[in-house]
Amino acid sequence: MACLSNARNEAKVAAPRSAYAWMASCLRRSLITAACICSSWGVFAQPVVDQPLRSIGMSVADLGNPFFVELVDSATRKANELNEGVPVEVIVRSDAYDLNRQMRQLNDFIERKVDLIILTAADEYKIAPVVAKAQRAGIKVIAVDVNAHGADATITTDNVQAGMVACERLAKEIGYQGQFVIINGVSVSSVLERVAGCKSAINRYPNITLLSDRLNGTGSREGGMEAMTYLMEEYDHLDAVFAINDPTAYGAMMAAQQAGRNEFVLASVDGSNFAIKTIQYPNIWLATAIQRPQLMAEKAVEIGMALLKGEDVRQRFILIPAKLAQKDAQPASN
Repeated sequence: MACLSNARNEAKVAAPRSAYAWMASCLRRSLITAACICSSWGVFAQPVVDQPLRSIGMSVADLGNPFFVELVDSATRKANELNEGVPVEVIVRSDAYDLNRQMRQLNDFIERKVDLIILTAADEYKIAPVVAKAQRAGIKVIAVDVNAHGADATITTDNVQAGMVACERLAKEIGYQGQFVIINGVSVSSVLERVAGCKSAINRYPNITLLSDRLNGTGSREGGMEAMTYLMEEYDHLDAVFAINDPTAYGAMMAAQQAGRNEFVLASVDGSNFAIKTIQYPNIWLATAIQRPQLMAEKAVEIGMALLKGEDVRQRFILIPAKLAQKDAQPASN
């Protein structure tokens, strides 16, 4: 504490000639003493040392859907790749489009003190309070596939464009005229945007009639099969069907095959490997708009880690364009 000794020696100096000088001298001695103490105790700011990413909590909609499986696998690979040899624990949960279930999952992630949460929101706005709670705990929250109000960053497919290219392909196949139905899904941003994109495509053609867009196929094979069965019972003839994802489309195709109906064509959004292979066989499934879950997950991890390090991330909302895979054609290259 040499600095303190110097301060004491200063105190032995003869008293100043005026009150003003005396006060100035006291202030100077106080500053010297404080500076020495702070230096000795290490109070002054130290360089920030990057901490490795320890754990990620992932809450996705449906682990029965290959899209979400690839999303999880890609995020896990990227996190371990970027974490400089330190293993990352990835805690994965499926919410089955259930908001209350997802809220419990996120609260569990907060209790576990994960560093990063990656989620596909069951409800864009109602999930916001839990997102804010995680952020108050120092956790970064990245939304993928579906918007989540208040998230630190969002990475999704350009779902409007995906719906447009799929339904434009259907419109072309049926000669821009005929009876059209949409098998809808749960009310999340990705589904709403795909349906909006589809409608914007077919609305340009006055000879296409949209018969139905209200049936919820729940984004699943079973739901797609049930919805398609109802539509075939309701309408004796259909020309085109748009399903909001590949599992729904597969269920619709199965229902059509069982009913012996093959007068219509079918398109979807996802671009899973299974779908791309299936549409090359003789069946009603014409096309699927390809999402890129690997890129989506990698961007989520990269941005999340940058934010945890305190880096300035300017692009917080990323839209990834979809491309079309169709019968007897390879998807366009990037």
